[in-house]
Amino acid sequence: MQGRDERSIGELFAELAQETATLVRHEITLARAEMSQKVSRAGKHIGVLAAGGALAYAGLLAILAGVIALLNAVMPLWVAALLVGIVAAGVGYLLVRRGLDALKREDFAPRQTMETLKEDGQWAKDQTR
Repeated sequence: MQGRDERSIGELFAELAQETATLVRHEITLARAEMSQKVSRAGKHIGVLAAGGALAYAGLLAILAGVIALLNAVMPLWVAALLVGIVAAGVGYLLVRRGLDALKREDFAPRQTMETLKEDGQWAKDQTR
């Protein structure tokens, strides 16, 4: 048979408050770490998105240069400029799509923290029974 706990209710509630405060601090630390990890991954995707946008813009400029060359004088120079522009714009488009798709798949909610908070709430309820 178990021995009886001789602590007063006040002492038990003080201990519960102290343990709850420690638990909350740990949850905040976990949430920070989880969000930092998610922001880091999002930053990488945004970098790909920016590179794709810059390359698409360069492609647009090359296409415009090709159109200008076409209208200015009909010579092989415009063919090269148009070809480079189309290729650059195509690659840029693919990079932009890849970055956007990766960002859409990211889940920015701190799921692990939310789960542990639910568990902590249940634990606190059990402790007060």
